[in-house]
Amino acid sequence: MQFGIFSVGDITPDPTTGEAPSEGQRIDAMTRAALKAEEVGLDVFATGEHHNPPFVVSSPTTHLGWIAARTERLLLSTSTTLITTNDPVKIAEDYAVLQHLSGGRVDLMMGRGNTGPVYPWFGKDIRDGIDLAVENYHLLRRLWREPVVNWQGRHRTPLHGYTSTPAPLDGTPPFVWHGSIRSTEIAEQAAYYGDGFFHNHIFWNKEHTEQMVKLYRRRFEHYGHGAADQAVVGLGGQVFIGETEAEAKRFFRPYFDNAPVYGHGPSLEDFSAMTPLTVGTVEQVVERTLGFADYVGDYQRQLFLIDHAGLPTDVVLEQIEILGREVVPVLRREFERGRPAHVPSDPPTHATLVAAGPDAAHHQVEPARARISAEEPAV
Repeated sequence: MQFGIFSVGDITPDPTTGEAPSEGQRIDAMTRAALKAEEVGLDVFATGEHHNPPFVVSSPTTHLGWIAARTERLLLSTSTTLITTNDPVKIAEDYAVLQHLSGGRVDLMMGRGNTGPVYPWFGKDIRDGIDLAVENYHLLRRLWREPVVNWQGRHRTPLHGYTSTPAPLDGTPPFVWHGSIRSTEIAEQAAYYGDGFFHNHIFWNKEHTEQMVKLYRRRFEHYGHGAADQAVVGLGGQVFIGETEAEAKRFFRPYFDNAPVYGHGPSLEDFSAMTPLTVGTVEQVVERTLGFADYVGDYQRQLFLIDHAGLPTDVVLEQIEILGREVVPVLRREFERGRPAHVPSDPPTHATLVAAGPDAAHHQVEPARARISAEEPAV
């Protein structure tokens, strides 16, 4: 099972000092968090993508390329890549370059984005969000799998004899996750292609998360990619760890109360009860996180939100240290203890996708359609 951290790249003043980092300081802090993740044995670092203040994460491939050059083992991902407002041609090319530079240590998570004004800034209409996600992703799959693409769609200039360059490393496109908070169409999209489904999980109760993951698992099996419990699932989460629960809450409370993502709403206690947020000891974080599998089943990737809400960088690095040294080793052992042998521990990686060979479903533009066609009776 893979464990890691994801960042939304927010610039939020520290509520205890009133000081906010500069954009350069915030980017540097995210880089240091990624390097710390590799140092303490975590598997994944993922960065968000936003094009408006107070965020600094407008160019994930630039940032991940820098991190790739300074790491050896860490998997680099996104949380999320905007499949709606980015040109799929540019996504194909940018992430193929990153894949080559990093030696295949790349996957990416598609998302529609939750900032309405971004759509018109990039010439799109938010009312087309789902259609853009479906059409653009299908074009992306073709660009990564076909040497020459002719394309006519609703939302983009046609392509005639277009070759995306560079081709994916070893002729193997990166593995893709589809991130969604509440859109059933996106769970369906992930299932149709046999891709991973990531539920952010940080704002919702467990009943909602369970419902979304079950839908994806059911449709994954329907499309012939394997049994429902073999579907590739990832979850988000957020924690703050202290020596005691009281100390953790005392320190974290002002950051929670002023956080742009959930501050000025429910109390820390209410939010912790309603969502997966865990503020407490190592043992409490372990117990709560292990409980996620009780309602989503055995899954493959767990990412934690650590560096946000104005937390000082040295505190964030200490939290990652505790996560890597004390929490994740226990989670790795305990999550595997009850996992059935036929359920994969890890999501696909570049190495496993290459080993599966060029005829594997991952290399097909529409593996679900190929299966359905094969089952149709001959006329």
